[in-house]
Amino acid sequence: MNSKKDRRIYNLSEENPVKAVLKMGVPLIAGMFIMVLYNLVDTFFIGLMNDDYCLAAVNLAYPIMMISVAVSNMVGTGASSLIARCLGAEDKPKAEYTLTTGILLTAIGSILITLLGIIFLPMIVVMLGAKENTYNYTEQYVLILLIGNVFTMGNYTLGQLLRSEGSVKYSIVGMMAGTAANIVLDPLFIFTFNMGISGAAIATVIGNALGTAVSLLFYFRRKTLLRPSAKYLRPNASIIGEIFRVGIPASLETLLTSAAYIINNNLAVSYGELTVAAMGIAQKILTLGNYIYQGFASGTQPIMGYNYGAKNFKRMLGVLRAGIAVVSTAELAVMAIYGIFAPLLISIFTDSAEVISIGAVVLRAVMLILPFVGATSMSRMSFQAMGKPKYAFTITLIRQLGLYVPLLLLLNHLFGFSGLICAQPVTELIMMFVSVWLLFRTIRKEEKRFSSEK
Repeated sequence: MNSKKDRRIYNLSEENPVKAVLKMGVPLIAGMFIMVLYNLVDTFFIGLMNDDYCLAAVNLAYPIMMISVAVSNMVGTGASSLIARCLGAEDKPKAEYTLTTGILLTAIGSILITLLGIIFLPMIVVMLGAKENTYNYTEQYVLILLIGNVFTMGNYTLGQLLRSEGSVKYSIVGMMAGTAANIVLDPLFIFTFNMGISGAAIATVIGNALGTAVSLLFYFRRKTLLRPSAKYLRPNASIIGEIFRVGIPASLETLLTSAAYIINNNLAVSYGELTVAAMGIAQKILTLGNYIYQGFASGTQPIMGYNYGAKNFKRMLGVLRAGIAVVSTAELAVMAIYGIFAPLLISIFTDSAEVISIGAVVLRAVMLILPFVGATSMSRMSFQAMGKPKYAFTITLIRQLGLYVPLLLLLNHLFGFSGLICAQPVTELIMMFVSVWLLFRTIRKEEKRFSSEK
């Protein structure tokens, strides 16, 4: 295993399960931590403006970013799943056709979202929950995000496509470059050029543009196992159909999360617009913990897809057990840090005593999801890797529509603000048992079916 290509395939096919999960997941988590700085950096520098309504506006605008990510996730997850399975089945031409198709679909989707978003911008801002004090700030921020949407989506999708072939390190370089640019440009645009919240949005767009360019450079400089090619630009109905078949449930997860986020914000507004600002800060800090389980789940996805393509079910079960053990241990450590230092962490982003007090309460409540949500995310990602979207979709529907939104409304009605912030932990506890049971059952069933066909 001397070449880089061989090492990447070895990690997918033969490496010890715990080592494989760590090798694929840790670099990705590092990259995701860097990626989350996009939002944290914006929040930090906007907080220095001493205007809590600007902080609330950034939180209200967040679902727009999530919608863009949802479409990127649809294409990226669907294409990545097919690429990993093609590599496992040793079909490199089809893998490269899928890669090219994924990039093309991302470009088309980003243009459509930008056009529709600009046309319906006033209606969108109202739906996001913006009120008198936050409307103008939210509108400014959302408009700029929409204009630069092609770069946001491109950066996200290309990272997924690079990971699908085991090029995890390459996938995080674009994130690092983009975040570094954002850190430098945020204070420049916000304060030096006196552009305020608009400057923060512009810095984010430029950072994503740089990340997209760097990821494309790896492909065109032939550093990757696979490369996009003009000969594959002709649409292939079978490949497009498979991308959407697997990718749509993945995008629905993000879209439904975005919808739940909007419902949550609209309920929170009734407790005051500063409550929205506090919840936004707490959720962004929680995102650091979220990226641990998302990183391990995303890192495990190509391993599961490759071995499903190779019909190595024993390895799939070993990787799954290792992944759940690793992610649960890591999240318990993060939860302890959040519980001890919650007020201090919130105070990094605001001087408002009220916002700090509310934010600490929120963070200590929502952090309770961390020991449970990793197993759910890993199960959903595994179903997508196996090309079984109906199971991933089932988990999504139960989680968001069957549990979270009803619990959000019910607990808020019964217990007020305390119920509102406890709905998510209750949801994730239930979903951990449901999703893991479903995945183990499915893998065992596939193993028996394959054995009977031999």
